[in-house]
Amino acid sequence: MALDGRVAIVTGGAKGIGYAIARRFLHDGARVVIADNDEKAGNLAAEELGDLGDVVAVGCNVAERLDVHNLLAAALDRFGDVDILVNNAGVVSKAPFLDLDEADFSRVLDINLKGAFLCGQAVARHLVDKVKRGGPAGVIVNMSSVNAVFALPDQVAYSVSKGGVSQLTKVMALALAPYAIRVNAIGPGSIMTDLLKGVVEDEAATRKVLSRTPLGRIGEPREIAAIASFLASDESSYITGQTIYADGGRLPLNYTVDVSESDDD
Repeated sequence: MALDGRVAIVTGGAKGIGYAIARRFLHDGARVVIADNDEKAGNLAAEELGDLGDVVAVGCNVAERLDVHNLLAAALDRFGDVDILVNNAGVVSKAPFLDLDEADFSRVLDINLKGAFLCGQAVARHLVDKVKRGGPAGVIVNMSSVNAVFALPDQVAYSVSKGGVSQLTKVMALALAPYAIRVNAIGPGSIMTDLLKGVVEDEAATRKVLSRTPLGRIGEPREIAAIASFLASDESSYITGQTIYADGGRLPLNYTVDVSESDDD
């Protein structure tokens, strides 16, 4: 299998896209550390996925350097190595620009951007030491978003943080290329996570999402997980510093598309 014998840390791995990535990595032969600030959800995810392979959950606030240090230590203690990091942990704070609270802005950037930096730096130091000892290079995958490109007036902090993640990916890729460590990002569009499920319960909101999605449907977490597995594997060995956008064609679109009326109309 593509990831046989490798050890992966997936932050924000208890639910949604992170959970799907952890599942796919286990299916592809990796051993997985699910890192999540919600320890109960992390433990439940590890229990649910236990039949697929060797998986452990570790409580971690990625915005806290000590937590990140302890996360890496726990992974090394359990599996003896780390080969792959997926920086997936993220939060949103919806508010108009004029009303956004400073504390909410800081919280989103701390988790989404600073967290990716702290986890990326900690794991990269381990990977560089391993390469210097003659070991294999590793891989880091960051989770960006189409909102790294698009600006949403009521998602100020999220848009800024994801733009930062895309730029951080480029910087990390250049800094780590001398050690053959690859760093890439994934930029999902509208994906059917718990957050989006609340949106698409409203028919008008669903039509709005689909009107800017040429493929005419909402993506699934497993589709993002497939990209993460590809980027973490040797199949993508000549790709670094890139953000792959999985958005149903949204980024190239400069108009809206017609959406068929539902069968209930």
